[in-house]
Amino acid sequence: MTGVLLSIDTEFTWRAHEGGAGWLENYQRSIEPGGAGITYQLATLGRHGLKACFFVDPLPALLFGIEPIERIVGTILDAGQEVQLHLHPMWTQADRRVKRTDPVRFELTQFSEDEQLALILQARELLRQAGAPDPVAFRAGSFAANVETLRAIQRAGFRIDSSHNGSLMPWPCDTGLPETAMSPLPAGKLIELPVGLIDEGAGKLRHLQVGAVSLTEMRAALLHAELQGSPLVTLVGHSFELATRDGERANDIVRHRFDSLCAWLGGAADRFPTCFITDLLDVALDVPATPCPVSQAARLGRMAMQGLSNLRYERRF
Repeated sequence: MTGVLLSIDTEFTWRAHEGGAGWLENYQRSIEPGGAGITYQLATLGRHGLKACFFVDPLPALLFGIEPIERIVGTILDAGQEVQLHLHPMWTQADRRVKRTDPVRFELTQFSEDEQLALILQARELLRQAGAPDPVAFRAGSFAANVETLRAIQRAGFRIDSSHNGSLMPWPCDTGLPETAMSPLPAGKLIELPVGLIDEGAGKLRHLQVGAVSLTEMRAALLHAELQGSPLVTLVGHSFELATRDGERANDIVRHRFDSLCAWLGGAADRFPTCFITDLLDVALDVPATPCPVSQAARLGRMAMQGLSNLRYERRF
């Protein structure tokens, strides 16, 4: 069997904040956009008997207060799914009442190791205040993690990290781990769960994100991992990913892809069981596995579908 970590990065969007949105509007555009946000995703997961990990960023509480984070955490836990820690550091500079004297730092890697540790500890405490169990796993926002990040996570007492994304090396991901890592591996005292990858050829990797690859490519990657004996493949989604960029309506192309993925996994649970992070504390490490090569036809088909998606759902008339 090859386990599947369905991970959903759950976060307020900076774009909505910069547009002047308060927390209720930002919540609707980022967490529950177009009727295809976390409530929809949770219902779909539940309908197919799947487990998922929601990496929740609590730092917007510094601007909006703890109530919206409590709402997010409560919605996820009430649906029987898992909450772990996510972090986008720019929210520490979001208060419009404070005049900015320095450029906004969007990536965790723009901070020193000690500063990263302080941010991680602050975010963890906010997540606890919002009602989440003590998190054991961390993912850096935008996969912006470096060697200092991994040390800071260990110093904070976390057991697992899932920030490594070989398709985004060396920026913003610079963990020092192998670019093509697919299976869980040790990172100091941490267990690292790399984001899954496909190999597009010519040295180009693409990560397994619901909005970035096709269902055909995700299934091929899972079947490839199964043949290699890999214990786990990590897939990525976002709270806002099944909607248009403005959060006003569902993107039915991406939503259908998510629905179809969940239906396929539900029907293949004996081969590809979905996991919580807490199921993976004893996962096998260093099992050799490589990204799945994708055909030119699959790549061109995905690009055509993305073009149609942008035309239908993002074009302004």
